[in-house]
Amino acid sequence: MTKSTTALIVIDVQNDFCPGGALAVAGGDEIVAGINEIMDDFGAVILTQDWHPAGHSSFASSHAGKSPMELIEMPYGPQVLWPDHCVQGTKGAEFHPDLRIDGDLIIRKGFNPAIDSYSAFFENDHTTPTGLDGYLRTRGITDLTLVGLATDFCVNYSAVDAAKLGYTVTVRTDLCRGIDFDGSMVAAIDGMRAAGVDVQ
Repeated sequence: MTKSTTALIVIDVQNDFCPGGALAVAGGDEIVAGINEIMDDFGAVILTQDWHPAGHSSFASSHAGKSPMELIEMPYGPQVLWPDHCVQGTKGAEFHPDLRIDGDLIIRKGFNPAIDSYSAFFENDHTTPTGLDGYLRTRGITDLTLVGLATDFCVNYSAVDAAKLGYTVTVRTDLCRGIDFDGSMVAAIDGMRAAGVDVQ
């Protein structure tokens, strides 16, 4: 492994996932300085950005009589319903103001109104790609370190997909924060380790 074959994947460090945001993760802003500090250690830095159109199908407000955190069945499988968050063009969708955004690439996900997208690699049908895999492969990148929000959803899905795609994957839990909804943190950590992810 050389620096040129490594990438830091910074998952969804956006205002709506930080304290005061529409879907705030406790301590979400605490990881920003640490993420900034390690960016220069990697050959590439990729930032992901949740980027939903208004009225997205994953929003509870799009389903009559449903509340945030309820689970429904979608054509692609079970879907947690969320508060409206990271709506395109809003302040909540912007990166945290202290985050360095001078990375190599920004991957926007969740922009298809009919399907949610937790992973940096695939939408929630687990087949529709975001294009990130192709980008990394053309750059010759083999080793990924993931940080960001939230540990048990978007970081988890991204790490597992990356491992399945054959990357060497590390998750820095000190530079992540989780939602921990109904045991989701324990399940996520166990699932990542079972997939071969180095959870630190």
